[in-house]
Amino acid sequence: MTAIETRIAAGLERAFAEKGFAEPNVEALRDAAGVSLRTLYKYAPSRDAMIRTALEHRHRRYIAHMFDDLPEATDLALSAIVERIADWMKQKAAHGCLFHAAVAAAPHDRDLRALLQRHKSEVARRAAEATGLAERETDLMLIIEGLTQSWPLLGDAAVESARRLGLGLRSAA
Repeated sequence: MTAIETRIAAGLERAFAEKGFAEPNVEALRDAAGVSLRTLYKYAPSRDAMIRTALEHRHRRYIAHMFDDLPEATDLALSAIVERIADWMKQKAAHGCLFHAAVAAAPHDRDLRALLQRHKSEVARRAAEATGLAERETDLMLIIEGLTQSWPLLGDAAVESARRLGLGLRSAA
């Protein structure tokens, strides 16, 4: 991505994360992106494209946050992943998953559903690879999703539960 594309994507992501998908109008999105309306439409020619641009940016940032420089020891990787999810939720997603929020705002949008599926599948696959639990990818997805979805209600209690479930999964494997 070019610097301008990154700036637009980051601004759009921030606007949707803070205000949801219904509230910000195009002018607010333009202001968040820090560009002219013409430039915004050049890189994201519709509101749907703006949402997808924001979510693609979010996906790249989340993947980097979760999986860059994980411990090589698979027994330490799962604990690190849980801690990184907790950190992400505290700092960037106190209201829950932005991908689920996007689909909730447009439940019949097949492209958004596909983006949600791709994001969640990649997270689960990478977690399974990093932890050496390839045969338990679905179990890992449930732990990760359980943590991200319950964080707004349970906070640190959700993190503790995810840690226990991770230890149980590791010992069962």
